Formats: sequence, C-alpha cells, structure tokens
Amino acid sequence: MSTLTGTGTLLRLAWRRDRVLIPVSLLALTALSVGSAQATIDLYPTDAEARAGLGSVLANPSVVAMYGPVGAENRDALSVFKTVLMGAVFVGLLAYAVVRRHTRVEEEVGRLELVGAAVVGRRAPLAAAMTLATAAVVGAGALSTVGLVALGLDPLGSIALGVAWVVAGLAMVGVTAVAAQLTTSARACAGIALGVLGAMFLLRAVGDTAGGSVSVLSWASPLGWSSKVAAYGDNRIWVLGLALALTAVLVALAFSLLDRRDVGSGLIAPRPGPDRARDGLGTPLGLVGRLARPAALGWLIAFVVLGIVLGGLVASVADMASDPAIVDMLTKLGGSAGTITDIYLSTELAFAAVAAAAAGISVALRLASEERAGRGEPVLATATSRRSWLGAHTLYAVALPVALLVAIGLAVAVTSSGQGEAPGLVPMLAAALVRVPAVLVMVAIAVLAAAAVPHHASAVAWGALAVAFGLGELGATVGLPQWLIDVSPFAHVPQLPGGDVTALPTVVLCAVAVVTTGLAFAAYRVRDAA
Repeated sequence: MSTLTGTGTLLRLAWRRDRVLIPVSLLALTALSVGSAQATIDLYPTDAEARAGLGSVLANPSVVAMYGPVGAENRDALSVFKTVLMGAVFVGLLAYAVVRRHTRVEEEVGRLELVGAAVVGRRAPLAAAMTLATAAVVGAGALSTVGLVALGLDPLGSIALGVAWVVAGLAMVGVTAVAAQLTTSARACAGIALGVLGAMFLLRAVGDTAGGSVSVLSWASPLGWSSKVAAYGDNRIWVLGLALALTAVLVALAFSLLDRRDVGSGLIAPRPGPDRARDGLGTPLGLVGRLARPAALGWLIAFVVLGIVLGGLVASVADMASDPAIVDMLTKLGGSAGTITDIYLSTELAFAAVAAAAAGISVALRLASEERAGRGEPVLATATSRRSWLGAHTLYAVALPVALLVAIGLAVAVTSSGQGEAPGLVPMLAAALVRVPAVLVMVAIAVLAAAAVPHHASAVAWGALAVAFGLGELGATVGLPQWLIDVSPFAHVPQLPGGDVTALPTVVLCAVAVVTTGLAFAAYRVRDAA
C-alpha cells in the first residue's frame, strides 16, 4: 500500500467538513479587496487625485510598518495599499487553520488514529490537508484577481495582487505542516505557526521602515515577498517562485518528520510538569487562566502595537482633514462629533472593539472545544460544578477584551501625546471603555452558544460577530437602512472621543449581555456533555 493511499477520500472528507468555512472565507477576502478598492476609487477617480489625497499619509513610517510600502503611485496601487499585506496575512491564517484542523487537531482528539486503521497511507492525511489548504489559498488569490479586474483595475496588477496573497498562504501551508509534526497538541502547534507568522510580519515591518542594509530583512520574510511583488507597479510575479521553492522544502521536511514519529506524538516532547500542581490550578479560575494565558499575551502585544501605530498616525490626521472625501468617509464610520482627530480615533477604536470581541469569543469557545476533546468531562467529574466551570470561562472571556481595550487606549494616549489635537489619557480611556458593553453582548452570545449548542458554537459565535461588524461598522458606508444597522450592538456605542455619552443605550446593552449570559448558565445546567 502506498503512503498516499486514500488521499482523495480524505480530501473529500476534509472539504465536506470545511464546505462552509472555506467558501465564506474566500468571499470575505474578495469583498475585502474589491470593497476597499471601490471605496478608494470613489474618493479618487484619477491618479493625480489619489496621489494628492494619500501621498502624505502613505509617507508615514507607521503606515508603512502596518500596511507595507505602496507598489506604485497610481490610482490602482493606492486603492489596494491596505489590502495587499492585510489580505496576505488573512490568507496565511486561513491556510494555517485548514492544515492544523485536519492534522494536529484530528490527532489530538483521536480521530486520525481511527482513520489510519483503515486502508489509508501514512502520509495521506497530511497530503489531503495541505492540498485543501493550497486550493483555498489559490482560490482566494484567483477570486480577488477576478473581482479587481471586473472593477476595472489593471489585469496584470490584479494578477500580481493575487500572487502576493498566494505567496503568504503557501508559506503558511508549509509552516503549519511542519509545526503539526513537532508538537503533541493543537495549542502548541498554533503557538509555533502563529509565532512564525508574527516573526514574518515583524521582519517585514523592520525591513520596510529601516534604511540601508537593514532593508534586506524584507526579503527574509514571505510577507515581505508579498510586498515586493509590488502589485500595479513592477508586478514581480516571479516572486511566486520563491514561495513555491520554500513550500516545497517545508512540505518535504513535514513528510520527513512525519515518518519519524508515532501517531499522536510530536518530535518535541512536552515538558514534564511538577509533581504537584500549584494551588491555583486546583480551581476552575486557575486552570482556565493558565490555558488562556498564551493567547491572551499574544492579543495584548498585538493591541499595544496597534495602539502605538494609531497614536503615531495622529500627526497625519491634519493632512487628511484637507480632503473632504476622506472627512466624509471617516464621518460615516466614526461619527461627526469632535475634531477630525476625534473622528479618526473613534473610527479606529470601533474596529479595535470588534477585534477585542473576537478575543473574548475565542476564550468563551474554549469551553466547547475542551468538552469536545474530552478534557472537560474529567473536570466536571470532580467536585467542580458546572456553574463554576462555565463561570471561569465567562469571567476570562469578559476580562480579556476589557484589558485589551484599556491597553490600546493607553498606548494611543501615550504615543500621541503632544501631537496636534490628540485627546489626553482620560478621554482616550473613556473612548476605549465605552465600547465594552457592545463587546460584552457579542461575548455573551458566544458563551450561550458554547453552553447550549457546543457542536455549532463556533459557527454561531463567529457568524454573529461577522453580522454585527458588517451592520454596525460598515452599514452606513454602503447605505443600509438605519433600522437594519441598529440590529448591531456596535451601532449603539457613543461617539468618543469628542461626543456625548447617552446612558440608555449603554444600560440596554449591559442588560442584554447579562440576560444572555444568564440563559447560558441555565442551558449549561440542563444539557448533557457534548
């Protein structure tokens, strides 16, 4: 029997399980690139207008560090400058999620061992996972290319943008495949793969913003390669060859490592723990906190960095104010209260609040994932009550986004201090914290989903966040009716800094969060284990 026997069957099975995740992700990525390009084209129909409106903003080192250098100074390149690197990161995350789910996660829960007992080759599961992830990556690049060409952008440049996304995605396919062989748990696999992705971003940011010989660091990162494609500029499609070569090496390494380990194990043995656990780990709060700590630290670092970047951009807001089109767009997204700096910060904090909600949701969903993996039931077999187990997850799911919003508020205030019309520390903290009630509503929905329908919790929680984000943050820009926009909790957040706080919406959002959480506790008390 060949080591790849059964690859086709496993590929069909993997697609069957991801038949919703992958198409929805591809549509969202296409909407990201096409929607961003359309919005910019509406603001700046010609090359000259695009250069005049965005030139000073794109010269800011903070913008370059976040989004990478622009491919060229024409309208097409300027219309996608935010989505080249951002989209590449998202495509990389999609590749990571698919490979990890169908390799290390399957081994951890024991399903891969059952599959391997049939007529299935040793390498077939890994080959199927990488094939599906590669197809998703190529699909994302292809759909985005087609959408941008349909929008009227240069065809060769649109192909180059698709290539830039595929470069990052292929690299993450290989990185995640190797990480899955090194570790014994899905959580450790995530730590390695996402750590490598973060290192790629950091190397690229340093290389793109530093001069002299340090700029070569951009070529040491696959995300840097995505920027070097220079879509709508030099259109270096040949960079795809570098990604193909790297992926081939990583795939060969992953197969080689797979042949050297047992099913369910990893090449890096987990460290033995102490003979006795610390007192704190004997409680639900201590255990959940220990499990959530690595991800929470990663989120915290990301929010601090984001706050520093946003604070560094405050000095460029005055240049934006000279363009009525940008002011109109910011007003639709962030409201009309206060100065243009206040409107800009309100807009960015709105997006940060959605990300903070995502962090809280990820912690809340851990309740369902631990139960499905068989680790939650042994905990509940002890003296631990269902109420305390759910309560521990709920507490950390609430505390994490609050801490993240405080962190970004502090980072923006400290970084922007003394620049233009930047708000002070107290107004920035108030602007961040006023978004907590809307975030808590989204977290409460995730807690309820994990407590009531654990097998569908992820779809419910992430779907609710996607709808709330689309309606609340983007609804005004696409002309949706106000009654539909008001469905989103984010639509009722006061416009701070610069605006006034109305008590009623805040109280209602808090009440909705409390009632939804109460329903979660009631549902968790009466249902069987997943």
